[in-house]
Amino acid sequence: MTPKIKYDRLIFSPGDVDLSFSPLRNGLKAETYVLGTFNPGLCRLQNGNLLIMVRIAEALLQPVVDNKVHAIRWDKDNTYLTDAWPLSDVTMTDPRKFTISYYSFPVYGLTSLSWLLPVELNEDGSLVTQTHYDKIIAPKFTSQEYGIEDPRISYIDGRYYMTTCCVSSERHSTMLYASDDGLNYTCLGIVLDHQNKDMLLFEGKINDKFYALTRPLGECYFASAPGSLYHPGAAIHLASSPDLFHWRPSENAFVRARKSSLSNAKIGGGTPPVLTSDGWLILYHGVENNSEVGIYRTFWAILDKKDPSKILHQADTTPLLEANPKLTAPICEKIYLNDTVFTTGIAEYNEDFIVASGELDLACRITRIPKDFFVDAFPK
Repeated sequence: MTPKIKYDRLIFSPGDVDLSFSPLRNGLKAETYVLGTFNPGLCRLQNGNLLIMVRIAEALLQPVVDNKVHAIRWDKDNTYLTDAWPLSDVTMTDPRKFTISYYSFPVYGLTSLSWLLPVELNEDGSLVTQTHYDKIIAPKFTSQEYGIEDPRISYIDGRYYMTTCCVSSERHSTMLYASDDGLNYTCLGIVLDHQNKDMLLFEGKINDKFYALTRPLGECYFASAPGSLYHPGAAIHLASSPDLFHWRPSENAFVRARKSSLSNAKIGGGTPPVLTSDGWLILYHGVENNSEVGIYRTFWAILDKKDPSKILHQADTTPLLEANPKLTAPICEKIYLNDTVFTTGIAEYNEDFIVASGELDLACRITRIPKDFFVDAFPK
């Protein structure tokens, strides 16, 4: 069952960014361009407007010079520079990263460095009203030396909380930010320091505890039993905390890629869980094996209101959203990935949910889906 989508368009694209405001202008001499504006966190501001916190992936215009590939890095002196690797030591089959073969274990370099740009939309998400270049969130710690990625914003007890993925040679970590108005954020530090790409805070406490979806990653996975319903690999897990800083993972497995689904490579959290009449609604991404990157689609599930470890319904056979080539046709010359939609934000608007996604790791997509779809599709 697929929803009758009311509204579906790109709202922010690489051409909408003024790089004269880029934090990389501090020290970096090489010419850059915007590789992508995508995977936006989403929240509703106190003035009624929406805010998308956009990941800006900024890349070198000429990354290969003198038979070396260069990568951008933030330095502890608060400047940006580039590091060079001989082409003979790297493999460049993924447009987002390259593999450095010098080491005896997997080590990667990024083709871009990401920072966050707050972009204000009108109340229904159909129009950009202001781009807040004065409130850019850029690397400030060595744990962010290769950038800040994929923000998710949750509104809990009158305060906005934003999780981000931080990339560095030290670790792959999750950093937490907080705001009283949804626009001005203060860094609260690292809350998960193991490799974890998708930490999403539930929009509300359960039994006086904070809850979060997590997705710890690894370079190796062990086989599922031959008769198992599930694929091995990255999955969505559940954790709880008394204070947002000390997290206890659940002992039990949670949302996994089922063999009956299109997600045969991995799955991960998409939007922060929001409470509906039927339970906690989560939108998540599932990846199908296909070429180097895979096919990313959006699926959904409903969790029990009082015990979110109980999955009441998992809709993983028919995608909620897939990449839509018609949306990116006007900017097709900028496309470097295909078959990728990565949903990262959700907000209410009258009888609809406004859903924010990254389309092809290139642009921000806004989709309006009737709330009734999830009610009608949920088995009673």
